[in-house]
Amino acid sequence: MNIIYFLLPLALLLGFGFAAAFIFSSWRGQFDDLETPAHRLLLEADLKIEPILVQKSDSQKGTTK
Repeated sequence: MNIIYFLLPLALLLGFGFAAAFIFSSWRGQFDDLETPAHRLLLEADLKIEPILVQKSDSQKGTTK
């Protein structure tokens, strides 16, 4: 029974702490725009992927000796 006197205030304190953190981050605009950062990654103009050219060795070219 003594453990309840310890765990109940601890659980309430953690719950209020997480609720306060959520309210604070919502108030500061953390969750205003969730889609633009994901789209920005896909539409990044500076990011260019160039194909890697693999050169065949003499044994793979099919040359006969």
